[in-house]
Amino acid sequence: MRPDEITEVLHRPLSQELLARDLTRLAYVAKDGTPRNVPIAFTWNGSHIVMCTTKNAPKLASLRADPAVALTVDTEVHPPKILLIRGRAELDVVDGIPQEYLQMNGSYTMTAEQRVQWEAEVRSLYDGMVRIVVTPTWAKLIDFETTLPSAVEELVRQREERQRV
Repeated sequence: MRPDEITEVLHRPLSQELLARDLTRLAYVAKDGTPRNVPIAFTWNGSHIVMCTTKNAPKLASLRADPAVALTVDTEVHPPKILLIRGRAELDVVDGIPQEYLQMNGSYTMTAEQRVQWEAEVRSLYDGMVRIVVTPTWAKLIDFETTLPSAVEELVRQREERQRV
């Protein structure tokens, strides 16, 4: 997929709504060769998906061995709105708490006092984190109105061909 095609998909209004959500599903291949799919908080900075994790997270060894990932951001209503993204994970070990981690967890409803307590707990627990930065290399938006999964698109084409005969 060309970069301009990826940009066009990611800049659609519905994609922007989905990229403003707080949870994605990160799929990758574990070191034992089996697939993994984990929910993880994320933020979109306009060109990259950024997720943060502990420095001892098991997924890091897997991502170092094979950085290919797939992300799904979707809604919980029917029909779902789905943003699919593929890319490569780059790992950035940082001291302290990345600003993105504080930002992505800022969408949860907390009182000001709860937020202060939460942030103090986070800062006391982590001496550093790892930023997982994904640059999209492929993207597809599915809204079941103007866009469909490719297999369903194929069925629609086949039905239209049958109806023309």
